[in-house]
Amino acid sequence: MSSPAADSAPSAQEPGRQQHPLPAGDPLPPPAPNRVRVSAPAGSMLNIPRKLNPDAADAFYVRSLIRSQFRLAISVALGFLLLLIGLAVIGAAWPQIQEIRLATIPLPWWLLGVGVYPMILLSAFLFNRAAARNEQQYRSIVEQ
Repeated sequence: MSSPAADSAPSAQEPGRQQHPLPAGDPLPPPAPNRVRVSAPAGSMLNIPRKLNPDAADAFYVRSLIRSQFRLAISVALGFLLLLIGLAVIGAAWPQIQEIRLATIPLPWWLLGVGVYPMILLSAFLFNRAAARNEQQYRSIVEQ
Protein backbone atom coordinates (compact mmCIF):
# COMPACT_ATOMS: atom_id res chain seq x y z
CA MET A 1 0.00 0.00 0.00
CA SER A 2 1.21 3.44 -0.74
CA SER A 3 0.54 6.53 1.26
CA PRO A 4 -0.84 9.75 -0.29
CA ALA A 5 2.50 11.45 0.39
CA ALA A 6 4.34 8.80 -1.64
CA ASP A 7 1.93 9.28 -4.59
CA SER A 8 2.70 13.00 -4.88
CA ALA A 9 6.48 12.53 -4.79
CA PRO A 10 8.41 12.36 -8.07
CA SER A 11 8.63 8.82 -9.39
CA ALA A 12 11.90 6.95 -9.66
CA GLN A 13 11.45 6.57 -13.43
CA GLU A 14 11.23 10.33 -14.01
CA PRO A 15 14.06 11.99 -12.08
CA GLY A 16 13.73 15.73 -11.64
CA ARG A 17 10.09 15.84 -12.73
CA GLN A 18 7.75 17.21 -10.15
CA GLN A 19 4.05 16.70 -10.07
CA HIS A 20 2.06 19.85 -9.42
CA PRO A 21 -1.45 19.32 -8.10
CA LEU A 22 -4.19 21.48 -9.62
CA PRO A 23 -5.47 24.23 -7.33
CA ALA A 24 -8.83 23.52 -5.75
CA GLY A 25 -11.75 24.77 -7.82
CA ASP A 26 -9.92 24.75 -11.20
CA PRO A 27 -11.38 22.35 -13.77
CA LEU A 28 -9.23 19.60 -15.20
CA PRO A 29 -7.37 20.49 -18.39
CA PRO A 30 -9.19 19.48 -21.58
CA PRO A 31 -8.19 16.12 -23.02
CA ALA A 32 -5.85 16.10 -26.01
CA PRO A 33 -7.68 15.89 -29.35
CA ASN A 34 -7.68 12.54 -31.11
CA ARG A 35 -5.28 12.15 -34.01
CA VAL A 36 -6.84 12.02 -37.44
CA ARG A 37 -5.06 10.55 -40.43
CA VAL A 38 -5.75 12.47 -43.64
CA SER A 39 -4.75 11.04 -46.99
CA ALA A 40 -5.49 11.87 -50.58
CA PRO A 41 -7.25 9.35 -52.80
CA ALA A 42 -4.93 7.28 -54.97
CA GLY A 43 -4.01 9.00 -58.21
CA SER A 44 -5.48 12.36 -57.20
CA MET A 45 -2.13 14.13 -57.46
CA LEU A 46 -1.97 13.67 -61.22
CA ASN A 47 -5.76 13.39 -61.74
CA ILE A 48 -5.25 10.05 -63.42
CA PRO A 49 -7.61 7.18 -62.72
CA ARG A 50 -5.79 4.40 -60.97
CA LYS A 51 -5.65 1.07 -62.80
CA LEU A 52 -6.28 -2.06 -60.84
CA ASN A 53 -3.69 -4.12 -62.74
CA PRO A 54 -0.80 -2.00 -63.98
CA ASP A 55 0.95 -3.59 -66.93
CA ALA A 56 4.59 -3.51 -68.04
CA ALA A 57 4.07 -0.35 -70.10
CA ASP A 58 2.76 1.54 -67.06
CA ALA A 59 5.73 0.43 -65.00
CA PHE A 60 8.06 1.49 -67.82
CA TYR A 61 6.54 4.97 -68.02
CA VAL A 62 6.65 5.47 -64.27
CA ARG A 63 10.32 4.42 -64.17
CA SER A 64 10.98 6.77 -67.08
CA LEU A 65 9.33 9.67 -65.20
CA ILE A 66 11.33 8.91 -62.07
CA ARG A 67 14.59 8.77 -64.05
CA SER A 68 13.86 12.06 -65.82
CA GLN A 69 13.03 13.80 -62.52
CA PHE A 70 16.21 12.39 -60.98
CA ARG A 71 18.34 13.60 -63.93
CA LEU A 72 16.74 17.02 -63.61
CA ALA A 73 17.48 17.21 -59.87
CA ILE A 74 21.09 16.11 -60.38
CA SER A 75 21.64 18.63 -63.18
CA VAL A 76 20.23 21.53 -61.12
CA ALA A 77 22.31 20.52 -58.09
CA LEU A 78 25.48 20.19 -60.18
CA GLY A 79 24.83 23.55 -61.84
CA PHE A 80 24.49 25.24 -58.47
CA LEU A 81 27.60 23.44 -57.17
CA LEU A 82 29.57 24.63 -60.20
CA LEU A 83 28.43 28.19 -59.47
CA LEU A 84 29.74 27.96 -55.90
CA ILE A 85 33.01 26.36 -57.04
CA GLY A 86 33.34 29.11 -59.64
CA LEU A 87 33.04 31.75 -56.92
CA ALA A 88 35.75 29.99 -54.89
CA VAL A 89 38.05 29.75 -57.94
CA ILE A 90 37.56 33.45 -58.71
CA GLY A 91 38.47 34.28 -55.11
CA ALA A 92 41.59 32.11 -55.25
CA ALA A 93 42.73 33.17 -58.74
CA TRP A 94 42.08 36.87 -58.19
CA PRO A 95 43.13 37.78 -54.63
CA GLN A 96 42.60 41.50 -55.30
CA ILE A 97 38.85 40.86 -55.13
CA GLN A 98 39.22 40.90 -51.32
CA GLU A 99 40.22 44.55 -51.53
CA ILE A 100 36.99 45.58 -53.29
CA ARG A 101 34.57 46.69 -50.58
CA LEU A 102 30.97 47.82 -50.55
CA ALA A 103 29.93 49.49 -47.29
CA THR A 104 33.13 48.18 -45.63
CA ILE A 105 32.23 44.56 -46.50
CA PRO A 106 34.46 42.66 -48.98
CA LEU A 107 32.87 41.83 -52.34
CA PRO A 108 33.16 38.02 -51.91
CA TRP A 109 31.05 38.26 -48.76
CA TRP A 110 28.41 40.19 -50.70
CA LEU A 111 28.46 37.56 -53.44
CA LEU A 112 28.06 34.69 -50.97
CA GLY A 113 25.72 36.44 -48.54
CA VAL A 114 23.43 38.21 -50.99
CA GLY A 115 24.21 37.18 -54.56
CA VAL A 116 23.71 33.45 -54.10
CA TYR A 117 20.06 33.68 -52.98
CA PRO A 118 18.72 34.96 -56.32
CA MET A 119 20.54 32.04 -57.95
CA ILE A 120 18.85 29.63 -55.53
CA LEU A 121 15.44 31.12 -56.36
CA LEU A 122 16.14 31.02 -60.11
CA SER A 123 17.30 27.40 -59.87
CA ALA A 124 14.18 26.46 -57.90
CA PHE A 125 11.90 28.23 -60.39
CA LEU A 126 13.52 26.56 -63.40
CA PHE A 127 13.50 23.17 -61.66
CA ASN A 128 9.80 23.51 -60.85
CA ARG A 129 8.93 24.41 -64.46
CA ALA A 130 10.97 21.52 -65.87
CA ALA A 131 9.52 19.03 -63.37
CA ALA A 132 5.97 20.15 -64.24
CA ARG A 133 6.81 19.76 -67.94
CA ASN A 134 8.08 16.20 -67.29
CA GLU A 135 4.88 15.32 -65.43
CA GLN A 136 2.75 16.85 -68.16
CA GLN A 137 4.51 14.69 -70.75
CA TYR A 138 3.89 11.65 -68.54
CA ARG A 139 0.20 12.53 -68.20
CA SER A 140 -0.17 12.96 -71.97
CA ILE A 141 1.34 9.51 -72.56
CA VAL A 142 -0.67 7.72 -69.84
CA GLU A 143 -4.01 9.30 -70.75
CA GLN A 144 -3.83 8.08 -74.37
